Amino acid sequence: MADNHLSLFELNEQIKEHLNDAFPTTLWVIAEISEIRTVRSGHCYLELIEKDDAGDQVKAKARATIWAFTYRMLKPYFETTTKQELTAGLKVLIRVSVEFQEVYGYSLNIKDIDPNFTLGDIARRKMEVIRQLEEDGVIDMNKELELTDVPQKLAVISSPTAAGYEDFVDQLENNTEGYKIYHKLFPAIMQGDEAEDSIIQALERIYEYEDFFDAVIIIRGGGSSSDLMCFDNYMLAINIAQFPLPVLTGIGHERDESVADMVAHTRLKTPTAVAEYIIEHFERFNAYLHDLKDQFIDETKTLISNEKRRLEVAALKFHPVVTKSLSNYKQFNIEAGQRLDFAVKGYFDKQQLFFSRTKESLNYLTKKIIRNGFSNLDFSSKQLSIEVSAFLKSQHQQLKLLDRTIKLSDPKKLLKKGYSISKINDQLIKDADQVKVGDEMQTLTHNGKIISRIEKITLKN
Repeated sequence: MADNHLSLFELNEQIKEHLNDAFPTTLWVIAEISEIRTVRSGHCYLELIEKDDAGDQVKAKARATIWAFTYRMLKPYFETTTKQELTAGLKVLIRVSVEFQEVYGYSLNIKDIDPNFTLGDIARRKMEVIRQLEEDGVIDMNKELELTDVPQKLAVISSPTAAGYEDFVDQLENNTEGYKIYHKLFPAIMQGDEAEDSIIQALERIYEYEDFFDAVIIIRGGGSSSDLMCFDNYMLAINIAQFPLPVLTGIGHERDESVADMVAHTRLKTPTAVAEYIIEHFERFNAYLHDLKDQFIDETKTLISNEKRRLEVAALKFHPVVTKSLSNYKQFNIEAGQRLDFAVKGYFDKQQLFFSRTKESLNYLTKKIIRNGFSNLDFSSKQLSIEVSAFLKSQHQQLKLLDRTIKLSDPKKLLKKGYSISKINDQLIKDADQVKVGDEMQTLTHNGKIISRIEKITLKN
């Protein structure tokens, strides 16, 4: 065994001393929050990471702590400045002290946080996404699609429990003009790390019914900036931009326009505003139809007026011809009326005869059916009487047989035939093993009880 050795505690103590010497003061560090949780005591525990330039591989990781007293001040300061929660996925600039504890190891104690850095990083990432979409040539693709004048069939992407979705449906279904608008919900997660993939999957499901729907609606009920960060992601934005149907957004993001809003066909502030926008399309189209109707009526009136004047002139020219034609038609109508009267009278006479014969046939068939019914009922009644009588007789015989069996099995009759019943302590003796020398035995006969004491027991094989 080597003479020069350390215990684990001693080694950790030396590491702690070297770290304290190497980092005697606090440092400003840039890192991304991978995990964050707050415990009941008010302390906040984080996992910090740094990724490579490609953003796929983690090349550094550290545990960090914000003690309750500091966290109560830092959290509202950060969220008031950035207008978003301190959450996983954010890149932060933090002032930390390097700490090492013999049991728990290395960690960082966060003393301060610079919210302006996070604001700048979020803005930078958003601009990178916008620049990439412009380079890809897709940023205006969805805007170039034509939204139908009457979008009656809508595919809606939202959380089914979101208040914004309920507001959207209520506004759509209870419009004052009673327009009927079909809408189908494609549920999705609308915030957090899983939101981007969930919304893209909903778009893929809608794509299968591309020929059916007129437009896609993406809505949610607002929220903090961190809740809506998913709407600035590149993959979601490019899916919206290249979608073959017009996409309307109403994600409740009042303060800023998200990248999803920028690439969508139409951006509206709230789910209710989206519903109002759809209804306005109906109202504009309805007004257009009314204008067409008024124009058609005016042009028709003008045409009729012109034709009326032309006919009046023609009538003056052809009055004699018309008079003669009317006279001929009048005579023709009189003769046709006479022929029609004769034909109608003959038809109704035939129908009356047919109904008379049909009535007689129905009367005969009805009486026949009733007679057959009474005959069947009488037969069924007699048959039921016979079967009930036979059943009661059979039950009576069985009762007599049971009564006789019970009487023959009466224990008193068995005792009169010479049998007896022996008991010890009110327990029937069925086996010699139940009896011990000295037991008092009661023997019941048909006319009395014999009490005896066991002096000897003899067992026979």
